[in-house]
Amino acid sequence: MCRFLAYSGDAIYLEDLVCKPRHSLVRQSLQASEAKSVTNGDGFGIGWYGERDAPGVYREVMPAWSDENLLALCANVRSHLFMAHVRAATGGGVSRLNCHPFHLGRYLFIHNGQVGDFPRLRRGMEAQLSDELYDLRRGATDSELLFLLIMGRVKAGATVEAATRQVLLDTVDEMEVRGFTTPLRFSAALADGEQLWAVRWASDDKPPSLYLKPQPGGWAIASEPLGDDAEAWQPLAKGELVHVHDGRIERRLLCSG
Repeated sequence: MCRFLAYSGDAIYLEDLVCKPRHSLVRQSLQASEAKSVTNGDGFGIGWYGERDAPGVYREVMPAWSDENLLALCANVRSHLFMAHVRAATGGGVSRLNCHPFHLGRYLFIHNGQVGDFPRLRRGMEAQLSDELYDLRRGATDSELLFLLIMGRVKAGATVEAATRQVLLDTVDEMEVRGFTTPLRFSAALADGEQLWAVRWASDDKPPSLYLKPQPGGWAIASEPLGDDAEAWQPLAKGELVHVHDGRIERRLLCSG
């Protein structure tokens, strides 16, 4: 299982969350405390929004704790909305193309979890993509495929919330029809440059951990609390969606598992 964080608010240096806290995401890449895999060393990535239309993205296959370029970049880039991810590969192999965040136009996406029995579901799920989106698929992960399926519905006019809900429910329906019992687990964040959505969901009773914390001038979302102030980090409930926009948040149930 992977670890990630996302931030929306006043512009800050990426290092303030990615690198500096006692239990920062870089630290979690070496020693996570709430994941099945203590080490998340199968690559990492960061994505941030600046003055251009498209977000900046930096992804690499080496462990986050050993990349000096990551530290230098985070120390010099400020952003009002960014996300970062450290990977423990559950499928798809160790490749830059399989590292998060995935991006399409203005959208960035990070995910922690799994689609149960994905190798047997993959062909049918990919068949749901339009030719345009299928041609944009670069890696082999279930995470990227879920993102493209969500984007397909958004392009068709659905809201991010509605698109995410329908993709999750459709995938679980197909798993049940085919008799697959390995769960779908989905802890994710998605952004469009102005808004940030985060979801903690699973088809069983074990959704991946996800927390929310108010920051000076903004909000942080992370797989694990980043410092000594663990009590300030509020866990999202199973099935909960958090929507950060215009300096405020909305919290509601996305759908039941």
